[in-house]
Amino acid sequence: MKIGITGSDGFIGKNLLERLSRIKDLEVLTFTKKSSLSDLEFLVRNVSVIFHLAGVNRSHDDNEFISVNKNLTQIIVGLIEKHKAKTTIVYTSSIHVNKDDIYGVSKLEGEVILKRYANRSQSKVYIYRLPNIFGKWSRPNYNTVIATWCYNISRDLPVLVHDKNKRLDLIYIDDLINNFITHIDKNIESGVLYPEIIPVYKKKIGDIYDLLISFKDIRSNSLIPSVGSGFSRALYATYLSFLPTNKFIYNIEVFNDDRGSFYEVIKTQDNGQVSISTTAPGVTRGNHYHNTKNEKFIVIKGEAIISLRHIYSDERIDHKVSGENLQVVEIIPGYTHCITNTGDCDMILLLWSNEIYNQNKSDTYAMEV
Repeated sequence: MKIGITGSDGFIGKNLLERLSRIKDLEVLTFTKKSSLSDLEFLVRNVSVIFHLAGVNRSHDDNEFISVNKNLTQIIVGLIEKHKAKTTIVYTSSIHVNKDDIYGVSKLEGEVILKRYANRSQSKVYIYRLPNIFGKWSRPNYNTVIATWCYNISRDLPVLVHDKNKRLDLIYIDDLINNFITHIDKNIESGVLYPEIIPVYKKKIGDIYDLLISFKDIRSNSLIPSVGSGFSRALYATYLSFLPTNKFIYNIEVFNDDRGSFYEVIKTQDNGQVSISTTAPGVTRGNHYHNTKNEKFIVIKGEAIISLRHIYSDERIDHKVSGENLQVVEIIPGYTHCITNTGDCDMILLLWSNEIYNQNKSDTYAMEV
């Protein structure tokens, strides 16, 4: 099967190309600003589906909106009809078609051209009236405010926030591409459809800005917001895609004493923190207990004995562990515990705690094992 993409070097086009590259037995023909009309005709003549993504969002020349958003659409339809093809078209329009500006007008005229084509040829046309799209490979100062903010914040450049309470309708690029893919093999009757994309995130500008700032602050406080699902997951991936290459790496704070070193690697809002400690040979850490706080210990290098004792018992529980056989030792509330480096080199411990350490409310009480 052969698929055509106009605007294949743009934000949406690049993401669609990546997704299509993972589908077997699919050949993709592309059209960009550098392509010729003969390239476009070759594409039209050989594909069964065209993703018509080429468009102008911003320009100082009003004629460019008409030239691309309207006239290019008319040329594509003319070429399809010239070769008597019956081609499915997926068209990226805009929610701005209802606005009285040159961009909205040009997109609406593109829709009209495609509707007429669908009626004449009994072909399928999918028209996506898109709100703000965000995600990797978007262009700052062009595609969306999120792209601009991600670019500026990641580079310590100023950001303008005019109305923090203004709400935006937002679609994440991966969700849009997943919708697009359904049209490749989907058989429906001819006509025009306006597909609904789910989910659409409705977010206040101020909340978006605050979340982006929290992403930037991770490097200074190690605190990672909840980024495992939904909008925060999508926004964090977008923010990271804008990092300059010299910021792919950063330092973490280290606390040293005569026992060894301690690193707070990752802190989370809801699921505690991950830390690493080093301990010199023969040194014991711990000898304290927690009432509610709980931890998981994993020795990833060296040898150690992790000992626990119920605070109202004389029975001592010893676990001999080493980096040669990674095991998790649960640190149970109400059990005093310690770890002793029994090897001849520094021991490295990876530990997780269910809460971020708070010096004023540490839930940590000294007691010998």
